Amino acid sequence: MSQFLEVLEWNDPLPGEIVRRYPVEGSAEIKMGARCVVQEAQEAVFFKDGQSTDTLGPGSHTLSTSNLPIITKLLSLPFGFKSPFRTAVYFVNTRVVTELRWGTKNPVVFRDKELGIVRLRGYGIYTLSVMKPMLFVNTLMGARGTFNTDDISDYFCDVIVSRLNDLLGTTFTSILDLPAGYDELASKMKEACAADFSRYGVKLVDFFVNAVTPPDEVQKIMDERSGLGAVGNVDTFLKFQAARALGGAAQGGVAGQAAAGVGVGASLGAALPILMQTGQNGQATVFSAAGIAGAAAAGATAAGFCPNCGTARIPDGNFCAKCGNKFA
Repeated sequence: MSQFLEVLEWNDPLPGEIVRRYPVEGSAEIKMGARCVVQEAQEAVFFKDGQSTDTLGPGSHTLSTSNLPIITKLLSLPFGFKSPFRTAVYFVNTRVVTELRWGTKNPVVFRDKELGIVRLRGYGIYTLSVMKPMLFVNTLMGARGTFNTDDISDYFCDVIVSRLNDLLGTTFTSILDLPAGYDELASKMKEACAADFSRYGVKLVDFFVNAVTPPDEVQKIMDERSGLGAVGNVDTFLKFQAARALGGAAQGGVAGQAAAGVGVGASLGAALPILMQTGQNGQATVFSAAGIAGAAAAGATAAGFCPNCGTARIPDGNFCAKCGNKFA
């Protein structure tokens, strides 16, 4: 169908849209002398017989032999260039495209000097802009009517991850150093990917690394290791843990002592010296839960209270006067 276009422009591009062709399908008959309005951050690329011929920058242009010399030479019309000519116009958005995300689909293998072979996952964001519209249209868009970020994001993401594989091993020796080196890694990644993007007329404007993390099981080991570092003196820590466990045993396993505060305090005072002892080699003695409960009972009996209900025991008595519990 013939389309005599006199005004060509592209307003209100959709989110993520980079290129829009007029007409969307095929070509159109454009009158010589028609106006082509190119918005800021846009360029118009003209195609004749499937070949890119001319480009126009921002502004309002009257199509004539002065601004479309290649097309007019190809036409060779004997009508003073007043007749329509068939062509397609690609409006290319050259502004910076933001909020593009990259991430590893599969873990990246990394040789850590301390943890050995570790699989890492990384993700972040990047921005780009089209610097050479004619090259971009010829290499990536082809004969499509529209082109948006979804059409290229997967490819560029794969390019980024492949460069990440190369840079991690040469930039870092341990994943413990990664959080402090995100900026350095991002800078090197931007430099490494620049040539891959420019091959298609695209400039990688910004590149950010949000995180590079190991699997959950490796993170758990790292947390345990940092916890050991925070403990400091292991002997003191074990004594502290034993005292906390004794308090829990006194409140839960020996129910009667919870009601008699004096009895509980006396049993704790008698049992703590037993739990706080250290072996001849200077290391703390480690007790099981049953051992801790037994120590609590022994401490209560030695202090003159029933370990079952906390009632004061009768001197030289073998049974509790309240609950009948037999003293050991």
